[in-house]
Amino acid sequence: MRYQNITLYFVLLFIVLSCSQPKKSEKTIDTSIFEEEIQQLKAYFKIPGMAVLVKKKDEIIYEEYLGKSDVKNNIDVDTITLFPIASLTKVFTSITILKLAEEHKVLLEDSLTKYFPKLALGDSVKLKHVLSHTSQGTPGKNFYYNYRFGALTRVIAETSDSTFDEAVHKNIIDPLSLRHTFLLNDSTQLKTRKEPFAQPYIFEEQIKDGFVDYGASASAGIVSTARDLAVLDNALDQNLLISEASKNLMFTPFQSHLPYGYGIFSETFNNTKLIWAYGQYDCYSSLFLKVPTHDLTLILLANNNLMSDPARLIYSNATSSLFVMSFLKNFAFEQSSLPLFETEQTSTDTIPSVIMREKLRAQALAASFMARFDTDEMKTSTALLQRIFSEYPNYLEYADLTLLHNLSFLKEVALHKDLGTFNEFDPQIEAIGKMLLQKDADNPYANYYLGGFYDKKGDTVQAKTHYERIINAKNFSRNWYTAEAQNWLDTNK
Repeated sequence: MRYQNITLYFVLLFIVLSCSQPKKSEKTIDTSIFEEEIQQLKAYFKIPGMAVLVKKKDEIIYEEYLGKSDVKNNIDVDTITLFPIASLTKVFTSITILKLAEEHKVLLEDSLTKYFPKLALGDSVKLKHVLSHTSQGTPGKNFYYNYRFGALTRVIAETSDSTFDEAVHKNIIDPLSLRHTFLLNDSTQLKTRKEPFAQPYIFEEQIKDGFVDYGASASAGIVSTARDLAVLDNALDQNLLISEASKNLMFTPFQSHLPYGYGIFSETFNNTKLIWAYGQYDCYSSLFLKVPTHDLTLILLANNNLMSDPARLIYSNATSSLFVMSFLKNFAFEQSSLPLFETEQTSTDTIPSVIMREKLRAQALAASFMARFDTDEMKTSTALLQRIFSEYPNYLEYADLTLLHNLSFLKEVALHKDLGTFNEFDPQIEAIGKMLLQKDADNPYANYYLGGFYDKKGDTVQAKTHYERIINAKNFSRNWYTAEAQNWLDTNK
């Protein structure tokens, strides 16, 4: 009987592995424009090395490894180059929690204080709120990406009678035989690995050596490869790790008006559902995006943070990323002829569409970020925004935190680059900020941007109102915006 069980185990293991392994597509698909645009984006964002993989169902239809994993030693990125994936770890966490819930070892309705009895939160903050980033403010009402997600490290350890590391291995890494995926707790682990490790880089006028973030938790810390993540994607598609019901729970927004499910973003763009997650360290970035209706998946890994940071993905818009827009227009929306980058030579006769609008917005946002290094990019961002407001004048219908950030950041660049006062978009900043705060008066980001806006105008009374809202908001954990608000209030007593 014992040998029968062992045989059954290996049969089941073989089935799982054979089903989850992605295959190279034998079909000829024209990916030339996407390939060209990825090269453009790599150069534009000064990314030393990248891994790029696109799947259609269980087949890899595009796979490329670009640039250097180690610039100094001239080592190329390849299929087994290890990349820290930062917050993509949250996807692994969500799967693990939902698996434990299926096994009746944890309840998503449990209060966080069950596991942190000394935490002064009360019983209203549930695990489901932490998992969906809705634990701040009124629990379950609004989405604020925050550090509380890390509390799930202890929850998983206690309910699985193991460590967080062991639970992730048991529920995901080992069943899928992800040989190049592990939790990076300290530097000694890298000395025992045979695979090349993508070295960290920072861009500050030029590419400079960076640093590795060590330590793993429910929030971040996993290292992986594009192919291992493709295996994970297949396993999700085929319900090999969690049930269909659990996956639907994971992929469905916590509330219909919110952009996040359990451990992963969920939004609708151009009548198409996008399921996605991103990672961002100071020296690494990553992206995992699914288009379920088209059976498409995009996986990106990079060894600087400029694949994620310029797009302000924390504000929950996948389409604010030029990488995402290139992928969508080439593979999902059959808009390959639409140029990714607008130039002076680009025709403005294109029929207005939501795809065109968001593509323009993504480039304007990227240009504002890169203006820190090249002030010509400020002119580009300004021109693109002027075009957007001209061609899509009802901006309050599509305005969001990302657009507010873009407009506000141009004022910051002008200030720090000594370019003089920049008031081009002041009416839009004020109108968008007020509109967002009508929907959510405690939104820390909107309050921060309006506080800075009024401070630059010399209106300290208005600025104080917004900074005090940040400080006085109930049930918010300390974050960079609370520190900035408190610093301003202390300075302007």
